[in-house]
Amino acid sequence: MSQTTIDTVAVDPRYTVARESPPAGSTGPWGWARANLFGSWWSTAVTLLLGYVILRIGFSFISWAVIHAIWTVPTSPQGTPDTAICQNAKGIGACWAIIPDKYRLILFGRYPYQEQWRPAICCLLFIGLYVVSAMRRFWRKELALIWIGTLILVGVLMWGGVLGMPLVTEDQWGGLPITLMLATIGLACAFPLSVLVALGRRSTNLPAVKMLCVVYVELIRGVPLVALLFMASVMFPLFMPAGVNIDKLLRAQVAFILFTGAYLAEVVRGGLQALPKGQAEAADALGLSYWKKTGFIILPQALRLVIPPLVNTFIGSFKDTSLVLIVGLFDLLNMGTVALSDPPWQSFATEVYLALAVIYFVFCFAMSKYSRGLERELGRANRR
Repeated sequence: MSQTTIDTVAVDPRYTVARESPPAGSTGPWGWARANLFGSWWSTAVTLLLGYVILRIGFSFISWAVIHAIWTVPTSPQGTPDTAICQNAKGIGACWAIIPDKYRLILFGRYPYQEQWRPAICCLLFIGLYVVSAMRRFWRKELALIWIGTLILVGVLMWGGVLGMPLVTEDQWGGLPITLMLATIGLACAFPLSVLVALGRRSTNLPAVKMLCVVYVELIRGVPLVALLFMASVMFPLFMPAGVNIDKLLRAQVAFILFTGAYLAEVVRGGLQALPKGQAEAADALGLSYWKKTGFIILPQALRLVIPPLVNTFIGSFKDTSLVLIVGLFDLLNMGTVALSDPPWQSFATEVYLALAVIYFVFCFAMSKYSRGLERELGRANRR
């Protein structure tokens, strides 16, 4: 008979409680694998099959992307890259030499080469703004001033025309700054708009406001973003007075805000409807006004409930910035396509799109990771 380890915990001087240790092999990584991957013959077969497929694909990708990859190519006497070595390795190894040759065009578009330090600083400012906004100790009124100051500084750097910086018009902008600008300003303006629309749609005392919010949401959700951008680019100028021409970047930004705000409004409305009525009734019993009740009691709880769908909409909106090509703007993805129009590199679209996918993944994964942490932190008080 095998000896079992017994731990005793004193509960009362007259009694002891015996607690047996778990069987060997039922805990730790091997115990988890036995329970989740090899619990039955069917589970074992699926695990082995998927493991084989993953290893096969993984080894093939590493061989193509790393082992047999081409990282640099020589330059011809005419100054153009000689991609013959990459053409010979086509299908065997990746040609990553296109990235160092075209990264400035992909990241900064047609912005003047000598002035590309300006959009580079703007990208760092946006990233710094995200980091500061994610820290809860900065969730004060001063954060609004930080946003306003950062956006003004970004505008000064991108346009120039002051402090000895030459003027650069929007026609020369492109790449990552356009993507970050559209996504950041669009979401920052669409979120408060969505809250107001969601509250207006649930209003019972203002039927006209409620009807207006319903029409706005249903109308915007009923058409694709491409249609809104097309209307902003082609039809909107027809309604403007003669000689008045609104910048296409501003038109695209407004269309992006309206589209994102409609989707976010439905997410916020779902959180408001999920909240028990007792919360509002308790606030009314305390004599709080409508805006105090909404701002201090209803909205914080409702938004906490809908953090996952909110972030999902944020991620989708960040990727939807690639559709601004319809109004003649070239964001990060579209500049990658422009880089492939160079004849020596036309055959290496896979490498460019993989590099762009990594950039998009980093931003989207950061949003997802932060939302999970925020959800755990805000939901800590409700745990039992």
